Amino acid sequence: MNNLPTVTKNLLIINVLCFFGMFVARKYGVDIENMLGLHFFLASDFNLGQLITYMFMHANFSHIFFNMFAVWMFGRVLEQVWGPKRFLTYYLICGIGAGLIQELVQYVEYLAVWSNYDSVNTGLGIIPMDAFLNQLTTVGASGAVYGILLAFGMLFPNSQMFVFPIPVPIKAKYFVIGYAVLELLLGLGSNDGVAHFAHLGGMLFGLILIVYWRKKNGGGRIYY
Repeated sequence: MNNLPTVTKNLLIINVLCFFGMFVARKYGVDIENMLGLHFFLASDFNLGQLITYMFMHANFSHIFFNMFAVWMFGRVLEQVWGPKRFLTYYLICGIGAGLIQELVQYVEYLAVWSNYDSVNTGLGIIPMDAFLNQLTTVGASGAVYGILLAFGMLFPNSQMFVFPIPVPIKAKYFVIGYAVLELLLGLGSNDGVAHFAHLGGMLFGLILIVYWRKKNGGGRIYY
């Protein structure tokens, strides 16, 4: 940990503290996940601050483990290249952008499906629409993480990576493209409760920011 760049190290620490703090708070009847998770913007529990706080909430151990593993593996490289200020800016913008895309997707679904009803049958019972909308909560740093993956693939496109269970190394650019295509297919064809379009949103906002920085730097690849 002492060898990690400052922002990467603090992101890991904050996320882990929030994760365990969530379980401690539950013992005292406080639902931090509901307070800090990103609610649908038409829900009564929504507030703008959740576009930032939701990034530090995670649903379970595997969720936080794989997100923080990616931050440790790729985030430290980006921070060493960009510096702490630019890396933190990039991380937060990707996370906020992912949240905005998730809100947009939920709004489209709301207009297409739910807006014509006053209540929803969840399978466990019929609840009022207001209560249902408050259940639409997004948590996790995955949007920011997918932005990090995109940036690594753009800065180091030909880096060789071993990805389990593929037995041969693949280039980072193909790894990133493959993940983006997979998320798009899952977003269009699955109903697994994962915010796949939020992941793509993190990549989209990351791409926009990287293109902007490159233009500002006269087309340079590193763009300090």
